[in-house]
Amino acid sequence: MSVENAIELEIIGLTANHSQSGSFTLVLGEVEGNRRLPIIIGMFEAQAIAIELEKIIPNRPMTHDLFKSFATNFDFTLDHILISDMREGVFYAKIICQGPFKKVEIDARPSDAIAIAVRFEVPVYCSLPVMAEASMEDTDDRDTSGAPEKPQSRQMPSVESKKTEGSLKNFSLDKLNQMLDKAIKSEDYERAARLRDEINRRN
Repeated sequence: MSVENAIELEIIGLTANHSQSGSFTLVLGEVEGNRRLPIIIGMFEAQAIAIELEKIIPNRPMTHDLFKSFATNFDFTLDHILISDMREGVFYAKIICQGPFKKVEIDARPSDAIAIAVRFEVPVYCSLPVMAEASMEDTDDRDTSGAPEKPQSRQMPSVESKKTEGSLKNFSLDKLNQMLDKAIKSEDYERAARLRDEINRRN
């Protein structure tokens, strides 16, 4: 699949999701921009991404390591990962592989696709429509020195009370948009992702 109409992303942060036990918020950012794309992922996939980023070698191969070993031994290489679609708050991705005779696209969850991408050291892209719908503007200045920032695990602050966390349906659309702006400014991407999804369900 062509990446002409896609934006290249990098991993910005990975943090525990306090509203959903056993889940994590993976924050991706534009390589040449200041938009952020938060995605809620499972604990296993978060662990798989973190282990590879920290260059920790497990005693036995994990599932994503097995995928890499399998692909390598059968002369398949990865070209890139594409977050291709978002439907009803659910993200979809494709793994673009090059075999001995043809290029193939494999459907995957973004969390699995990114865990595999970091092992193959291939770029991650997001389609323009998904970025337009699901990304958030980061008002902080990015490092312009040219050196890539090391992904950090950040405890993102809560901007609303726990009582409010489970009652987003009770707020008007205007109020939700105000809350979304506040969450983005405070870099609470976990909260912002939930607000974004609730707003998208109403539109």
